Amino acid sequence: MEREPSDNPIVTEGLVRRFGAIEAVAGVDLSVGRGEIFGFLGPNGAGKSTMVRMLTTLLRPSAGRALVGGHDVVRDADAVRRSIGVALQDAAIDPLMTGRELLSLQAVLHGIDKTEGRRRGDELLETVGLTGAAGRRVGTYSGGMKRRLDLALALVHKPNILFLDEPTTGLDPNSRIALWDEVRVLNTHSGATVFLTTQYMEEADQLAGRIAIIDDGRIVAEGTPAELKSRVGDPTLRVVLQSDQDAVSAEAALLRLGEPVADSPGHVSIRLAGGASRVAAAARALEDAGIQIEGLELRSPTLDDVFHIATGRRLEGTAAEDAEPEEAESSAP
Repeated sequence: MEREPSDNPIVTEGLVRRFGAIEAVAGVDLSVGRGEIFGFLGPNGAGKSTMVRMLTTLLRPSAGRALVGGHDVVRDADAVRRSIGVALQDAAIDPLMTGRELLSLQAVLHGIDKTEGRRRGDELLETVGLTGAAGRRVGTYSGGMKRRLDLALALVHKPNILFLDEPTTGLDPNSRIALWDEVRVLNTHSGATVFLTTQYMEEADQLAGRIAIIDDGRIVAEGTPAELKSRVGDPTLRVVLQSDQDAVSAEAALLRLGEPVADSPGHVSIRLAGGASRVAAAARALEDAGIQIEGLELRSPTLDDVFHIATGRRLEGTAAEDAEPEEAESSAP
């Protein structure tokens, strides 16, 4: 099929995916620039994985259109697959094969000759820090090692576009940071466009040059991390109350200093107009009201604040029962 003209490697126009009466993706328009790391941020059930599965030709859109690498994901699915690398969060890796064997097999599947496949496999093993474990069966790998191997497998054929679907879910902090470093290096050295889905604010903030936040299948905010956080405005003052103190009274004492922000039991937060210069005034207001506290913390705006303003909810602590509809219906045609 002929490649369609497009300056950007990923473009969607009114993209929709329905599962029965459920609209998991509800008319998404996106444009991802060449060579950028684009973060797709949202809680479980927001539609992130559904988007990736449509863009990688694993699901047909119910409506709208998507171009990946200049190819329509429905009409030119084979051309799309040749131009992309994909590391899905639920990828299955044969535990009885070694890392090197899996990379060699992946090279064969992409039509790469044996000599070049071996060279490419060794190169990628070094890139993701698995040279020393190359001869071990994958069943002996840690979670972080498996994720790094999955990343290497997605890069065997030198794709121009790389999809990473929640690549660090379930990893410990050190493994997560190590994988972030690998993604940065790969993006810098290869110039590949990276489409990264994540539910972790810090991950999106650390890696992505631009971010779209999705909730209930719709884009609720889009821009660079700095742009998004600048829209929040004032920093948040968080008050840690002593156990016997009344949160309602503490919030009332602070109302004249800023807008209340939802927080967990035992804490009161407000959007503090004036920032650090008004912390002393907040402390005096609490003291005058007879409220005893254990501490004060002034936080700069975060991506979670952006999400909260856009939706009225928090990204953190998303309930496990909010699993995406496609997980329950992944066999849907």
